[in-house]
Amino acid sequence: MNYDDLKNLDELRRTGVISEEEYQREKEKFFNRAENSFFSKPLLGLTENSYIALMHISLLAGFILPGLGLAIPVTMWLLNKDNNPKVDSVGRHIVNFMISMLIYLAVSGILSCILIGVPMLISLSILYVVFVIIAAIKANSGESWKYPLTIDFLK
Repeated sequence: MNYDDLKNLDELRRTGVISEEEYQREKEKFFNRAENSFFSKPLLGLTENSYIALMHISLLAGFILPGLGLAIPVTMWLLNKDNNPKVDSVGRHIVNFMISMLIYLAVSGILSCILIGVPMLISLSILYVVFVIIAAIKANSGESWKYPLTIDFLK
C-alpha cells in the first residue's frame, strides 16, 4: 500500500463508504506495514527477528565462558540500539533480566550457608535456560516477550 492508497482510504471515509472504525483499522494496518518495512533492515546480515533471537540465545554463552553471556548481548544491543527501536527495547529487557538474575543468584548464594540457597540456585539456573529459550523462540517468530521475575531497572 502506498500513500495514494491512504488518500483513497481517506476519501472513502469522507464520502461515507466506510465507517470511521473501518478507516482507523485500515490506517493502522497501513502504518504498521510501513513501520515494519522500515525497521526490518538486516542487522549484521540477519533479519530483525533473527538478530533479536540471537541476542536472547547469546545469554547462554555464559555457560561456556563466564561473563560472555553478559558481554555478547550487551554489545549487540549497544551496536544497534540507535538504528532499531525494537532492538533497543529488547536490549533493555535483556539487561534488566541479567541484573535481576544476578541479584537473585547473589541472594541464593548467601542463603546457601543455611542450605536453602542450594535448591534456589538450581531452580534459578533451570529457569534461566528455559526463559532464554522461550524468549528466543518468540523473538524469532516476531513476538515480544518480557522475561518473568524481571525488575525494571532500565525503562
